[in-house]
Amino acid sequence: MIRPAFLDAAETAMALLRNPILAEQWSSPSALPDFSTGGLARHLANQVTQTVTFLAAPPGESAISVLEHFTGNAWVTSGVGSADNIDIRRRSEQTAAATTARELADAVDAALTDLGATVTAQPPDRIVDLGDWGLKVDDFLLTRVMELVVHTDDLAVSLGLPTPPMPQTATEATIQLLSSLAAWRHGSLNVIRALARQERAPASISAL
Repeated sequence: MIRPAFLDAAETAMALLRNPILAEQWSSPSALPDFSTGGLARHLANQVTQTVTFLAAPPGESAISVLEHFTGNAWVTSGVGSADNIDIRRRSEQTAAATTARELADAVDAALTDLGATVTAQPPDRIVDLGDWGLKVDDFLLTRVMELVVHTDDLAVSLGLPTPPMPQTATEATIQLLSSLAAWRHGSLNVIRALARQERAPASISAL
């Protein structure tokens, strides 16, 4: 289920990256602090283009869980001003400065053509090597789905456009993953209260 959800979510993001408004607002501030609209678009596109690179690389030897993947990454809890998050933005800004909206859309188009075949062909036990650890291929694609769903909304808001509806399987997978991360960060009881008891809800249960 996650493989078609990834491809469908990527196609939805692609439509936004093709919108001519993106070229007009490429250098404008985005809805995210310290991110230009072009930098944000580049970061969104990375979820597709870098997937080609990861799947083309030799497989890893061992995998951890999706929750361990996020809890082991400092950027998840360190805040937007941390060195990790600053570095993520810096790299996206640098690559955005060296390209155009049209070139970015063309690169994502090419990546989607490649992924249409390679994603479905991955064996279920394939491990994607992420350097310090690996993820099973479907878990890796789940992390990309979450990024696509979240950042497509960010980019649409930045462009002043309605957020395009994502496939239901992609949004459901994203909600489930973010809920698990929120429970890890804030405790299950706080998540339950935020969803069911407004009078006892914490100020935030943000997963990221």
